[in-house]
Amino acid sequence: MADFVPGLDLARSLYEEIVAPLVDRPHAACLLGEGSEVQGFDDERSRDHEWGPRLQLFVDVPDVDRVARAVRASLPAQHRGHPTSWFSLDTGRVTDHLEITTLALWMSTRLPAVPPAPAGPADWLAIPQQHLRQLIAGEVFHDDLQDVTRLREGLAWYPTDVWRWMLACQWHLIGQVLPLLARTRETSDRRGTRLLSARLTELMMEMAFLQERQYRPYAKWFGRAFESLGAARDLGPLLDAGDEATDRALLLLGQRHDELGITDRVGPRIEPFAVGIADAVRPYPVLNTPEYIEASVASIGDRALRDLPRVGSIDQLTHADDTLITFTDWPAALADRYRGQLSS
Repeated sequence: MADFVPGLDLARSLYEEIVAPLVDRPHAACLLGEGSEVQGFDDERSRDHEWGPRLQLFVDVPDVDRVARAVRASLPAQHRGHPTSWFSLDTGRVTDHLEITTLALWMSTRLPAVPPAPAGPADWLAIPQQHLRQLIAGEVFHDDLQDVTRLREGLAWYPTDVWRWMLACQWHLIGQVLPLLARTRETSDRRGTRLLSARLTELMMEMAFLQERQYRPYAKWFGRAFESLGAARDLGPLLDAGDEATDRALLLLGQRHDELGITDRVGPRIEPFAVGIADAVRPYPVLNTPEYIEASVASIGDRALRDLPRVGSIDQLTHADDTLITFTDWPAALADRYRGQLSS
């Protein structure tokens, strides 16, 4: 068996050494979509299914059949010691894994929840981050059509108002957990404390992705991708330290928010929890998240979005697992729901 080579490297050499000389029409060649190799996270274990020399080749509609025949007629059985055909879940048989098609058709079948040109906030809020990451990650090896490049540039990150609203929602989620966690500690509810501590850690890591304008992957690669963030150096050790460093982690996130420069500066501080009923104040240390929520919302220019209930985007609102985002019409249904809320 050939030595392991990262899938992106294998795809690039497949294109440069074999495919490119066979294509005489304008085209784009890339490796996008599903697969750990697209994220740069593949390893020896990844070779046990749906892994090997593969890529997407996008051409104009009249050129699809001609290019496909030319490439497949000359495709060797192996590339750098790796078979170019193996069992395909899509077809149920052994075949090559060259996706030779149009960009529009590939998007509609592989990333159906990603509109090529989101019409407004409702469309953006219903796009799963995992699917956006599958489009933005990977590598484009060639693109004289420029369609893939323009698409990736247009979907590289949320419009600023949508981003501000998602930040407000993330602060809301964090703010909801903090007093609940303090209460479980006070009542010696060990399981409840563990559950909410884990939830808070996840929410803080999600906030780091938002602050750095990076789409987050699904759970398997969430921690791995976090390590590539600038926040990982300082925030990571605080999260690893557990409860005794929670306040410092929250203060750091507050500081990082202020440094974004997209809202009024707030200034993070830890203070007792104001219940908001009958002037009750509990001795639970919480971050001043309401002020970060207020600053984020106040900075939004779109009035309808500013007034939208802070339920969050599809990823903040639900688990957004593969069944939901890939095999159901829930993203489209949620886009309609957001649209209705924004127009009411």
